[in-house]
Amino acid sequence: MADKRDYYEVLGVDKNADDAALKRAYRVLAKKYHPDTNPGNAEAEAKFKEASEAYAVLSDPDKRRQYDQFGHAAFDGGAGGGGAGGFEFNFDDMGDLFGGMFGDFFGGGRRRQNNGPQKGANLRTSVRVTFEEAVFGCDKEIELTLKEECGTCKGSGAKPGTTPETCSKCGGKGQVVYTQQSLFGMVRNVQACPDCNGTGKVIKDKCTECYGTGYKSVRKRISVTVPAGIEGGQQIRIRDKGEPGINGGPRGDLLVEVVVSRHPVFERRDYNLYSNSHISFAQAALGGDIRIKTIDGDVLFNIKPGTQTDTKIRLKGKGVPTLRNKQVRGDHYVTLVVKVPEKLNSEQKEALRAFDDAMGGTLNENSEGKENKDSKKKKGIFDKVKDVFD
Repeated sequence: MADKRDYYEVLGVDKNADDAALKRAYRVLAKKYHPDTNPGNAEAEAKFKEASEAYAVLSDPDKRRQYDQFGHAAFDGGAGGGGAGGFEFNFDDMGDLFGGMFGDFFGGGRRRQNNGPQKGANLRTSVRVTFEEAVFGCDKEIELTLKEECGTCKGSGAKPGTTPETCSKCGGKGQVVYTQQSLFGMVRNVQACPDCNGTGKVIKDKCTECYGTGYKSVRKRISVTVPAGIEGGQQIRIRDKGEPGINGGPRGDLLVEVVVSRHPVFERRDYNLYSNSHISFAQAALGGDIRIKTIDGDVLFNIKPGTQTDTKIRLKGKGVPTLRNKQVRGDHYVTLVVKVPEKLNSEQKEALRAFDDAMGGTLNENSEGKENKDSKKKKGIFDKVKDVFD
């Protein structure tokens, strides 16, 4: 036994390490040297085997006491192909560890099956709604295929007048146990019975309507209530509309994902809305009431004279209702954009030139300290520009 390393040294823990420390240390080594992640690497396989052997001994209180007292000699004489001699390396006892680390490599074959009542699987589908429907909520109908209990056999799967029989292979337990030698020692695997598929029952005379399944596929329409304020990608759970349960268990649920169409004007961020609103140059310069489009309809908002482009305004309570309370809403943030005309007719050009001259005259007079003697005339020019560009 001189060629064997100390088990505590193998796992990298001290002799006072508790079960949690042992498991953490082994988990790190198992992930690092597992044969699946190191295909064809004999050294990694040997280290994985060494770590597994060390953990198998130290995680068992009785074997650990023997090892602490006698060392490797405690198991000398019965060492086999994969264990630390004289003990059975049972993966069932390590199910929580291997299942979390390696999934089906260790978990699929040894996961215990239960032939008692089990809830059915959930079904998934989606429903498309408009932007406004997502904001204010709505009712939708979806059509999908569901499994319903067979009316002929009442869900038993057996021909009327007969009943399912207890499976002779598993004795009604729904699972079978296989023990085999592996490079880790003796491995005990618990699997679903292949004859009854884990139900513990075998149907000799199958129902001619459902062919022994106990269910028939039916196309059904289901009403979906879309709550106000829901976002795209969120799911609505409809209870008991999923797959039928097993062995008398309840049905699963139906999960409906909401797909929200884009809006040409509004953008949503959480419960707030964002949009742009175009105003004319005259409106920006003179101020006054402007009409802004909101999710509730158009509203009037008074802007100040000299409003600049990219000015942001807030419309409180004009956003999206919250899911918890539809009376509580976010806000609507609007960016004002001064619209510059791309094409001008002769009248508009003349008015714009007059406006430019008027502005230049005003600036010159102000810089020279002169009084504005023709304010009436300039006011008329402003009015003309406003009329042309509004």
